[in-house]
Amino acid sequence: MNGWLLAASVVLGAGLGATLWGVATGPLRRRVVAQNVSTALACPGLLLLAQGYDRSAYVDLALVLALLGPVGTLVFARLLTDELADDPPRAWGVTWAAAGLAAGVVAALCAAVGPSRAMAKLLLVGALLIGGNVVASRALSGGIAGVRGG
Repeated sequence: MNGWLLAASVVLGAGLGATLWGVATGPLRRRVVAQNVSTALACPGLLLLAQGYDRSAYVDLALVLALLGPVGTLVFARLLTDELADDPPRAWGVTWAAAGLAAGVVAALCAAVGPSRAMAKLLLVGALLIGGNVVASRALSGGIAGVRGG
């Protein structure tokens, strides 16, 4: 086991375990935030696994997840507009923590792979992951016009 796999184990084990607990229990506002954060933690975990096992297919999977995860959160925000209007989620601390983790993982992996096509793909995944997570969290909080009249 190398350091990349150990880091992936920590991110996936601790992070996704906590988000799965959040999705399974508690009020609606905590469940939708946990669903959004699970994507933001699974992508860095997949990127770390890709480096640890030296398999680029995991990077492709992280790219697809970085694209579709925030879209799923936006669908939930739209479908649950009335329920979330009474008690909107407040997820900015968790959002920025997940964005910081993604930025740290992408920066470490970019330093490891060096300038190449793989580095460009890592930077794309990181930008999609951070941007999508911030947009989805803002939509859950009611800050995007048309989602909840905001």
